[in-house]
Formats: sequence, structure tokens, C-alpha cells
Amino acid sequence: MTLGIVIYSDHPETVWNAFRLANFSLNKKDQVKVFLMANGVEAESLSNDQFNILEQMNKFLDCNGTLLACGTCIEIRKKDSTELCPMSTMADLYQIIKESDKLISF
Repeated sequence: MTLGIVIYSDHPETVWNAFRLANFSLNKKDQVKVFLMANGVEAESLSNDQFNILEQMNKFLDCNGTLLACGTCIEIRKKDSTELCPMSTMADLYQIIKESDKLISF
């Protein structure tokens, strides 16, 4: 299965659970692509003692998940593109939607 996940939340527990699902799906041999948009582009700065989001994001990339982020959303926040928040476009989001068997959002 190809799973598309759109994360637009900046709630630590929500983002953490989204990446937990992404990692679980990768372990089931699914193809998973995550797109960060709106407040979701802040994901890498949301880790805390209870919800280690950075650990989940790095595990996702280490297991060959695809991670993209809305370039406009990054620019609005005056942030730079990073490995954990790579700048991309609406065309990339469209492609994820088009190719996914299932699409969920958090």
C-alpha cells in the first residue's frame, strides 16, 4: 500500500503519533510519504520529554520514508529548509495525493 500522511498540526502528541503511524506502516513494508504543511512545518522543533518527535522523524527517514514540507509555509515562518523539513511545493503534495492508496491528515 502507498500511504500519504499530511501533518498540519503543531500539537506535539498529534505529530508524534502521526510519525509513529508512518514508521509502523514502513515496518509493514508500505510506501509512506509525509507532507508537512501549515503549523506542521514546525514539527522538528516540537520535541519534548514526553514526545520525542525528532527521534520518530529520524527513524522515518532512516527507514526510507519520504518527507516533504510546504515551501510557502516555511517561508511564512521565516525558516530555512532542513533535512527534516525539506522545502517542496503544492505540486509535490498533489503527487502524493494522486499516488496514494490512502491519504490521512493530522
